[in-house]
Amino acid sequence: MSTIIDTFIAPQCLEEIEILYQDDHLLLINKPAGLLSLSGKNPHNLDSVHHRLVKLFPGCTLVHRLDFSTSGLMVIARNKAINAALCQQFSQRSVTKIYRALLCGHLDEDEGVIDAPIAKDPALFPLMSICPINGKPARSRYRVIERTHHLLENGTFLPLTRVELTPETGRTHQLRIHCQLLGHPILGCDLYGGLLLEGTEQTPRLMLHASELKFVHPVSGECINARCACSF
Repeated sequence: MSTIIDTFIAPQCLEEIEILYQDDHLLLINKPAGLLSLSGKNPHNLDSVHHRLVKLFPGCTLVHRLDFSTSGLMVIARNKAINAALCQQFSQRSVTKIYRALLCGHLDEDEGVIDAPIAKDPALFPLMSICPINGKPARSRYRVIERTHHLLENGTFLPLTRVELTPETGRTHQLRIHCQLLGHPILGCDLYGGLLLEGTEQTPRLMLHASELKFVHPVSGECINARCACSF
């Protein structure tokens, strides 16, 4: 079996974490792009959402993660009991996660479903792959919000599609690889073709943002529908 060797060292993230809501049980935050959710094994990758927040809220733990390059909503548990209750909701798929993204090119259909199993392969790390045989089930829905063009410095127009993405499962890199499978990778995605289209090479970040999170508050029983506008 191949051994995964992670040589990635995260560049310094100067943006602050925005706390959108807090009570005695949980936090809702806006994670900046370019910040790890959890500190890595490499000491150079100490800075993370958890590393920063545990200084302000001792005992807090992550319920879920966002990719390093993805921005947006995360719910943070302030104690182990809340973490267990929220993790149960995630594992039962009763939590709704909605993302906004900019895709390269113009999608033909206004909405659709991508149903394609995803597998890890240590030989390809950090990439994931579509694998009908060994992959775990993965399903995502998409809805077109806008088809647009971005004017480049050379005077040409780059076709882009703004979409709403709803993952029904939670596989690593799911939205990124599913959009690549559509033939329209997420703009700025260095792993799955989002920097290959002419004019995309200097895109400053992955254009993927966790914009909505719907779950039940584990103490009050209130239905939480959190929203966080994206900056692109």
